[in-house]
Amino acid sequence: MSDEVQPGYVRIRLDLSYDGTEFSGWAKQAGGRRTVQGEIEDALRTVTRSGETYELTVAGRTDAGVHARGQVAHVDLPREVWAEHSQKLLKRLAGRLPRDVRVWALREAPAGFNARFSAVWRRYAYRVTDNPGGVDPLLRHHVLWHDWPLDVDAMNEAARGLLGEHDFAAYCKKREGATTIRTLQELSLVRGEDGIVTATVRADAFCHNMVRSLIGALLFVGDGHRAPDWPAKVLAAGVRDSAVHVVRPHGLTLEEVGYPADELLAARNKEARNRRTLRGAGCC
Repeated sequence: MSDEVQPGYVRIRLDLSYDGTEFSGWAKQAGGRRTVQGEIEDALRTVTRSGETYELTVAGRTDAGVHARGQVAHVDLPREVWAEHSQKLLKRLAGRLPRDVRVWALREAPAGFNARFSAVWRRYAYRVTDNPGGVDPLLRHHVLWHDWPLDVDAMNEAARGLLGEHDFAAYCKKREGATTIRTLQELSLVRGEDGIVTATVRADAFCHNMVRSLIGALLFVGDGHRAPDWPAKVLAAGVRDSAVHVVRPHGLTLEEVGYPADELLAARNKEARNRRTLRGAGCC
């Protein structure tokens, strides 16, 4: 699959953030539902006074209710449009976009860059509190309330058994033709001085519902309903376990997307498109 920028066009990288509370996720949908992609593409078309919509490609599609602080996307614009609007485009977008989505930077992307396929990791945070009084009202759209006391040490013990390259089918919503093999690079939890437990989850990529399912399993360990070795046993079984709950989306935030050095972008782009198999697995 070629990813060459068409002649006469220039690829622009966008760094952005949004509060996902009132969005039906990132991706455009039929039926007029409000999405992040739809809002940005509409704003871009308006401020550039273009007769066509320039489609965005995003590093990680987020579900309804999920937030992003460090999302990355790219768009291919006609070179004359970029030349005319580049100096004022950021400010014009700020004036046109709704307040729950912001574009922080716009710049010409290096050769070989693809917001989705060039990424080497995505880092999410999931925030939860076990405060018996509930969630601070000012944080209610970003922090989950769990009404059992949580043992963070037990959760971290369980998390260590999930690290590395595995088939995460037990923690993913299966999609036809898509692999569920991922490399989980980091999964750790810290309780802050405010009592909020923040889980940091970093992987080369994520399959659908993976982060929220992992957190659901760890919460069962943290509140004493399961032993610390249970999440790894579920992973090894390779099938969905009815005891693994997909936690609510509002506690989840995409914090950052990592990319290699510019000279490695094209190679990573190609590598990420290949269908993955576990090391040592047979071909059939």
